[in-house]
Amino acid sequence: MKKIKIIKVTGVMIVALLLTARVWAQSGSSEQLVVPLSDAGKPYKLNARLISGSITVVGYEGKDIVIDAQSGEERKGRVKEGPNGMKRLIGNSNLDITAEENNNQINIHSGVGKTIHLNIKVPQNEAMLKLSTVNDGNIIASNVKGTLEITNVNGFIKLNNVSGSVVANTVNGDVTVVFKSIDPKAAMGFSTLNGNVDVTFPATLKANVKLKSDRGDIYTDFDVITSQQKNAVTRSNKAGMYSLKIDDWVYGKIDGGGPEMLMKNMNGNIYIRKAK
Repeated sequence: MKKIKIIKVTGVMIVALLLTARVWAQSGSSEQLVVPLSDAGKPYKLNARLISGSITVVGYEGKDIVIDAQSGEERKGRVKEGPNGMKRLIGNSNLDITAEENNNQINIHSGVGKTIHLNIKVPQNEAMLKLSTVNDGNIIASNVKGTLEITNVNGFIKLNNVSGSVVANTVNGDVTVVFKSIDPKAAMGFSTLNGNVDVTFPATLKANVKLKSDRGDIYTDFDVITSQQKNAVTRSNKAGMYSLKIDDWVYGKIDGGGPEMLMKNMNGNIYIRKAK
């Protein structure tokens, strides 16, 4: 791969828990919820938000949203001890999950203080997926298409065989994306603070790239025509002292240019790969 080097200078809400068509299967600290869509086969929106835990989404040849939830205590395989060797007692289910569906929009969230791991099967028709977590988990999605907005803080993001557009941001972890196909008109963004940004695009990619790696390198096997841009200078005044900050970015075009593809990190490399 070639290396690009930076020189530093609503209406009525229908609660899924009340749906007569729901299906719950419970075993220990794991549960399953099947959520029918109001209009199966049509585009839908899925918003899954956790404070603590992981989210895995897989596209399948079905018409319902199938949510398998597992508590963090069971998944980690340990029992927390209290003072003087006392054991914490956990009931049959340590889960606190709410799923709501209204007009093909599904919202999933958990209670505060609970570590939950979600495995979600979704139909493969067009979708808008918003997935986010903060601690104790990663976000993984595969075989889905549409608009993906992925946010993590302490964990990686991994998307495989996805179609459409992606905005993916984390703080501590890698961002890895493999596209099956892309929306040729959509701008996208991929960023992390500590980790690599590694994105594989179709060989037919046309894009304007905006790239920055503070303490790493940028690599690609696309032909990128770089351009010189005037560095943006930010001035700030605090306690009578002035600070100047120069934002150093690499700008370029792939195959004549197209929508903007922004990639940014601080500690790690950036890889822009061409699908074989």
